[in-house]
Amino acid sequence: MPEIMLFIVILLPILTGVCAFLIPFKKNSQREIFLETFIIMNSVLVWLLLLNRPEGTFTLAYFTGNLVVQFQIDGLSMVFAGLVATLWPLATLYAFEYMKKEEHERVFFMFYTVTYGVTLGIALAANILTMYFFYEMLTLVTTPLVMHTLTREAILASRKYMYYSLGGAAFAFIGMIFMISYGTGEGFMLGGTLDMAKIGARSDVLLLVYVFAFFGFGVKAAIWPFNSWLPDAGVAPTPVTALLHAVAVVKAGAFAIMRLTYYCYGTDFLKGTWAQYFVMIFVLFTIVYGCSRAVKETHIKRRLAYSTISNLSYILFGVVIMTPLGFVGALCHMVFHATMKICSFFCAGSVMYMTDKHYVHELDGLGWKMPKVFGIFTCSAFALMGVPGLCGFISKFYLASAAVQSDNILAYVGIGCLLVSALLTAIYMLTIVIRAFFPEKDFNDTKIQDVKDPNWKMLLPLSLFVVGMVVFGLYSQPIVDLFTRIANGLI
Repeated sequence: MPEIMLFIVILLPILTGVCAFLIPFKKNSQREIFLETFIIMNSVLVWLLLLNRPEGTFTLAYFTGNLVVQFQIDGLSMVFAGLVATLWPLATLYAFEYMKKEEHERVFFMFYTVTYGVTLGIALAANILTMYFFYEMLTLVTTPLVMHTLTREAILASRKYMYYSLGGAAFAFIGMIFMISYGTGEGFMLGGTLDMAKIGARSDVLLLVYVFAFFGFGVKAAIWPFNSWLPDAGVAPTPVTALLHAVAVVKAGAFAIMRLTYYCYGTDFLKGTWAQYFVMIFVLFTIVYGCSRAVKETHIKRRLAYSTISNLSYILFGVVIMTPLGFVGALCHMVFHATMKICSFFCAGSVMYMTDKHYVHELDGLGWKMPKVFGIFTCSAFALMGVPGLCGFISKFYLASAAVQSDNILAYVGIGCLLVSALLTAIYMLTIVIRAFFPEKDFNDTKIQDVKDPNWKMLLPLSLFVVGMVVFGLYSQPIVDLFTRIANGLI
């Protein structure tokens, strides 16, 4: 029964994480080999499932009526699961080196690996109940990662993260209840599962619930005004912040909003309504707000966090355009931003690991001492700016094209927001590059004369991310064709 593999790839990382904590390894290298082996094996299993997609679903548990925990692979789950399965082994390899200077490694890698399985649970969920169940679990297993250092700042940040996430989940819960009550009882389906006979004259109520659920799931996607938890979470170790800001948590929020919009409500019900315009206003504001705050921020990781806030709303902008081309743009940016941002965060983490410097003004001259790291960071900066030839240009092109073709006045405003954001992105990213390679005249390099690039455990993932940015930028048509088929319901 191939469908049971849908559950095995979720369960295996969870068990691996628990075993890594319980088994008394004599050396850290033994635990690293154990973890990396099982994580790579699980990623291979995920990709085998995606390439040989089972047609059926796997039911884990029945509750009552149409309340079931089920897993399946459709077009959208292929994108998110494939993204997670590709990036996690590389992120774990990077974490092995970074965490050598941290304490409580056993606890860290337990939750870090369990999060892999929980994120796959969100990706492979066949209905909104299953997705919501793992969505709540994601909050619980990532909170200990945020508070890992146990400093006062880390505890306060984890508390805020949990408050915001659980509060958002409460609003998402309202959306889940209404979808179960007014839906057809089927799993996710492109075009929506609302039963119009049940809705009757309650359309405005359903639209209001959509807005509630949008902002509920939008908490993890860091939409304004529910975004302040994300920069504060930067106190966690860099492998955690990269996990939060690029792969698991924030992308889970964007993924859930895609499910809500295209696979639960359906764009035929939402498009042209006050609800579409209302959420789009907040999305556009967040795009400009995030990059504006990034320009002002001097802490490297917090600057990148505000950049994430802005870029996540690029994804949501594509979603709320509510056309197939907008969906394609959203999928492109979900994948490409994950590659660009995890690369930039890992570059920042490498600098902190090797130099213990955390602020932009401390980076003078480091580009010549760490040429590989800062060369890679420069590539990620150009990609985030949308320079042609790199993947960021592709997603912005499709988002702008979707806005032009939508005949939506707010979407036209969104094009202006994208242009403003591109300018501000150039400012806050290139400022770091310029300070690193072109320090002030009175700069004294004796303080950094022993600084060098990190070892291969950090450089290998960074190098592969750059390759991904270039390949997606120069040869994007195959993946765009895949996303187009998904957006049109052909997969």
